[in-house]
Amino acid sequence: MSDLIIIGYQDHDTAKRAYDQVLELNKDHIVELTGLAVVTVDEKGHSHVDTPGKLVAGGAATGALWGTLLGLLFLAPFAGMLVGGALGALFGKLGKSGIDDDFRDRVRAMLTPGKAAVVVMSQQRTEDKFVDALKPFGGEVLQTSLSHEQEKELADELGAS
Repeated sequence: MSDLIIIGYQDHDTAKRAYDQVLELNKDHIVELTGLAVVTVDEKGHSHVDTPGKLVAGGAATGALWGTLLGLLFLAPFAGMLVGGALGALFGKLGKSGIDDDFRDRVRAMLTPGKAAVVVMSQQRTEDKFVDALKPFGGEVLQTSLSHEQEKELADELGAS
């Protein structure tokens, strides 16, 4: 099972410092990362996804899943604007996985112009140490989980598209 954790901050600098802290937690084996990114929303409302360390563990399938999740959460148009096709099917699969319209709406509401977030996808973590290490940065936390089966279904869907 993987956890998708999105921590919203008031500015990019705070998000980048939290990102760096998560990298340290990964080195110390407090979190086992499969993906990590900083997302910033500029003053025009455009999202910019930055993966400074290009950290994606687990190979091509995991990398494709991670990239798709980032794209659908932060870069894709709203689901209602999609007309059929592979993206529509992918949104349907995401909805069944815990990354439903409500979750995506909460993410978008949290990331208004000028704000930023750290996006963490992890297989495991020592919860108390993870929380304690990030507490000094503050932030609003959104979290959902994907079972191994849901990850496999999404990866298979990506392979079919």
